[in-house]
Amino acid sequence: MEIDEHIGALDAAGRALADVAAEAGPDAPVTTCPGWRVRDLLRHTTTVHRWATAFVAEGHLSYVPDGGEPDLDGDELLDHYREGHAGLVAALRAAPGSLECWTFLPAPSALAFWARRQAHETTVHRADAESALPAGVLGPVDPRLAADGIDELLRGFHGRDRSRVRTAEPRTLRVRTTDTGDVWTVRLSPEVPHTAPEDADTMGPVDCELSGPADRLYLALWNRLPEGAVSVAGDASLARLWRTTSSIT
Repeated sequence: MEIDEHIGALDAAGRALADVAAEAGPDAPVTTCPGWRVRDLLRHTTTVHRWATAFVAEGHLSYVPDGGEPDLDGDELLDHYREGHAGLVAALRAAPGSLECWTFLPAPSALAFWARRQAHETTVHRADAESALPAGVLGPVDPRLAADGIDELLRGFHGRDRSRVRTAEPRTLRVRTTDTGDVWTVRLSPEVPHTAPEDADTMGPVDCELSGPADRLYLALWNRLPEGAVSVAGDASLARLWRTTSSIT
């Protein structure tokens, strides 16, 4: 996906999150994030948005901590969230392609990193907000965006030393989208997971395969959907290992 597509996805997801949060109300439990209520989700997400904006707008070349969560609630918190989201979108749209600032995952450029990361940050939290509605149904995610997010999660987050998805002996986990045709093979061991895209026509045997529509896989891999939301073939213990060790902090 291109930078402008990621910014467009961030814009749409952030607006949708605010609308759903307003409908659910600040005290509604966020079932995908046990212990959180909508106010906690808004406080967290606006803090992340404003933290990201500082890197893009001010060009910090090293890590700078966030400013802390706002002590706001109700309509005042929702307005604060909307303001922060709009500021992030505006900063990304105004930033030059040559932007230099701190990042924490591989990317073609700093601007590409922040646009992509915040698009997925906000899309996943949009789903969290939807879980707080009475129906609790997580809405669809554009398949291309979902496949892109799976790639970021597998090859970006879980390519880092801090990934806890490890196995005592070498094992292989395949992730396959049934609508976009994307395939990744995750090679597990006591070391950092190694993930590579794979040609669907030359796929070899693996220990376990997770498959389903891209948006269901995306939300399942972020542990926003229950067990059984996607198909599991082979050794189901690897699917359980993912659920228990893949959380991102």
